[in-house]
Order: sequence, then structure tokens, then C-alpha cells
Amino acid sequence: MAGAVMQDDIDELRHLLQDAKRPRVQSILSSQISSLEKVNEHEAAAAAEQTPKVIPLEIKKFQPIIQYTTLATFSWDQDYDKVKIYITLEGASQEKIEARFHSDSVDLKIHDVGGKNYRCSVPKLNKSIIPEQPKMLVKPKRIIVTLKKADGGNWIDLHKKEEKFKAPAMDKDKDPMSGIMDLMKNIYDEGDDEMKKTIAKAWSDAHSGKPAQPPKYGDL
Repeated sequence: MAGAVMQDDIDELRHLLQDAKRPRVQSILSSQISSLEKVNEHEAAAAAEQTPKVIPLEIKKFQPIIQYTTLATFSWDQDYDKVKIYITLEGASQEKIEARFHSDSVDLKIHDVGGKNYRCSVPKLNKSIIPEQPKMLVKPKRIIVTLKKADGGNWIDLHKKEEKFKAPAMDKDKDPMSGIMDLMKNIYDEGDDEMKKTIAKAWSDAHSGKPAQPPKYGDL
């Protein structure tokens, strides 16, 4: 509102300047017009800075979580240099398979097979492979993945088998019986229910004075 009134004043002073005849009056009017124009520009700039800026919101598309059916059953074969994995699945297509190969793992995500998604993975291979040299062949009813062994040789299994427990290191200065007890405790902690029952019974018989019965082969 104040800016509009000031602009009216400036316009009227310009009309007066056109009608003025004396140089001194013209100079005064011109100076006043210039001064008012600067004030008007300053107030307009200040008002623009105070006007809130509208920042457009970035709308992100919702990405649905992909559900996978695990393919846990598959077969494998090997020769000295290679390992082959055979996955039975009908209707898969090469362009819809997302495969990740690392030196010690394989992960395949197979999308849109009859409206479902499947996943087949070996998180810990028995030994290392060369991840840059896999081959994948997609047939109508199965997928064949060929892996290049890093060091060649025979694999006893496709998966790496973790040791169930490790025997504690024996201290030379420690009582041998104490070391045996530590070993038995470690076996008890790591064993299954049948193993725990067998060891608990042996301890109970030992403390009660009964002769210890050797465990049956099936218990171990």
C-alpha cells in the first residue's frame, strides 16, 4: 500500500517537472523524484525478501519390498577346475536373473517366474572361486551355474562346514584333570540334547561313586 502511494507521488512530481520552467525548480523536482525512486526500490526489495518462498516437495515413489521364495534344494557336480550348480526351475529367463558372485559365495535372485520371485544362494562355499569367471546357462526347466575354482582340486562338499567346537589349548603348568574338565565342559556347551544327557549322567555317576559306563556309539 505504501509503495503505491509513493509511486503516485513520483508520477505527480514528474507532471510538475514537465510544466516547470525555471531551472532551479526543475533541479529540485528531479532530485526529489530520484530520491523517492530509490526509497521505493529499497522497500520493494525488502518486501520481496520477506515473502516466504515455496519449496516444492520431492515426491518419492513407493518401492515395494520384493518377496522371495527360497530354493534350498539343488544339485551340484565338479571336476578339477570347475563346480556346477543345477537349479531346477521351469520358466526362468536370463534377463530376469540378478546374480552376485564373490570369492566365497553365490547369490541368485530369479524374478517373475509364474508371478513369483525365487532366490538361491550359497553364503559360504567350501573353497574359493574366481568371481569374475562364472557362466550361467538358462534352460526351459533348469539353470546351470558354472564356477571357476580358484585353486583347483577336489571339494568334499559345496558348502563350507564350520567346526562344531575346538578343543582348548592345554597349559603345561595346569593340572591335567582340570584341562580334561574344561574340554568336557566345552563339549557339553556345544553339544546337542543327547550329548548333554550323556555327559550329565557320566558326571552324576562319577560323583556318586558308580563305575562310569562307556557311552554307546550312537550317543556320540
